[in-house]
Amino acid sequence: MTITQHTADTVSVALAENVLGGADAAEFSKHIQSLAEQGVRRVLVDMSAVRVMNSSGLGMLVAAHSTLRKFGGAVDFAAVPEKVTSLLAMTHLNTVFKSYASVDEALVQQDS
Repeated sequence: MTITQHTADTVSVALAENVLGGADAAEFSKHIQSLAEQGVRRVLVDMSAVRVMNSSGLGMLVAAHSTLRKFGGAVDFAAVPEKVTSLLAMTHLNTVFKSYASVDEALVQQDS
């Protein structure tokens, strides 16, 4: 997982190839909580490298969404692979999260 600060309140988090929960989910949750406490209000989850995601992986994203919402923030997705797009549609999470073609597009949308 790579975290990139874009503005004072916006970061992107690049996920690894396999998003399966477990220890990675605990680390992700810890980072999200810390970022929220530091004033980050928008987390862009960069999924460009993701090849596999299961229900535990989805759960960690929903938990991140809940955490940021408590702080008045949001989690958005960028570069979502087709397999994950299908999973989001099946679970209706595509109605909860905004998705963008890339992190750059998400940042431009934020500025407009």
